[in-house]
Amino acid sequence: MKVGIFDKVFPRATPVQTFAAVERAGFEAVQLHLSIAGLDDLPEEVTAGVGAAIRAACGDVEITAVSAMWNMAHPSPDVRADGLRRLEAIAASCKAIGTGVIGICTGSRNVESMWRPHPENGTPEAWADMQETMAGALAIAERHGVVLAMEPEVNNVVDSPAKARRLIDELRSSALKVCIDPANVFHAGQLPRMAEVLEETFAQVGDHIAFAHGKDLDHDGDAGHLPAGQGVLDYDLYVALLRRVGYDGAIILHGLTERQAPASRDFLRARLA
Repeated sequence: MKVGIFDKVFPRATPVQTFAAVERAGFEAVQLHLSIAGLDDLPEEVTAGVGAAIRAACGDVEITAVSAMWNMAHPSPDVRADGLRRLEAIAASCKAIGTGVIGICTGSRNVESMWRPHPENGTPEAWADMQETMAGALAIAERHGVVLAMEPEVNNVVDSPAKARRLIDELRSSALKVCIDPANVFHAGQLPRMAEVLEETFAQVGDHIAFAHGKDLDHDGDAGHLPAGQGVLDYDLYVALLRRVGYDGAIILHGLTERQAPASRDFLRARLA
C-alpha cells in the first residue's frame, strides 16, 4: 500500500509547487482538490487544459481520487441538483486528470454544513432525497466511466458501514464504492468495542473499497479529527483488515497540518512495514 495525503495539506501557489512539496515530503499519492488549480473544489467547469496541467504537474505522485463534495441530502432540491451539474464537469475531466475515482459525501439535513449532524438525518425523507441524488450521480459516473466513493460518517445520512451497504444493495451500480475511514464510524458508546466495530465495518463494505483514509480519534461520536498516530485507533488491525480484503491502494492521510505530516507518515509506514 502507498502512503498518501490530501494535497491541501501543502498549500502552494500552483499545482507544480503543490505536487513537488508532496513528493519532497515523502508521499506517493494524493486525494486531489481542484482548488489547487485555482478553481472551486466543486467548480461549474473544468477545462481540458486544467485537467492536462494537473496531470503534467503530478509527476510520479498518484492521483488516487478527486474530491467532488456537496450535500446530497440537503433539504433544497436546487442545492442537490446544482451539485449534480458540477459533478458532471468533474467526471468529464477525470480522464485528463488521470484518475477514475471521485470522492463524494452523502450529506446531512444540516444546511450549515454537510459535515454536521441533524436530527432528521435518520428519517425516510432524508434517505429518499440522498438516494435520488446518488442515483443521478451514478448515472453521471457510469456515463464517464468513473466510480464514486462515499464515506460512511457518523454525522451523515449514511452514518455507518451497514447503511453504506444498504445503499449499495439498493442502487446496484458497479460505480458505487466506498472510501473507508474508520475514525469516522464510531458512534457514541462504541469505542470500547473497537475491534468488533472494525471487523463489522469490513464485513459490510470491505469488498467495495475504492480507497482508504487515515486519521485518528481519541473518543467516539463526532471525533475523527486527529492526525494518524495521535489517538487510539488500532492501526495494526486496520491495516490487517485492508490486507485481508486485498486492498493494495493508497491510504490518504488528512486532518493534519504540513508540520504534523512527517510524524503521521512515519507512523503509517511503520504499520505497513
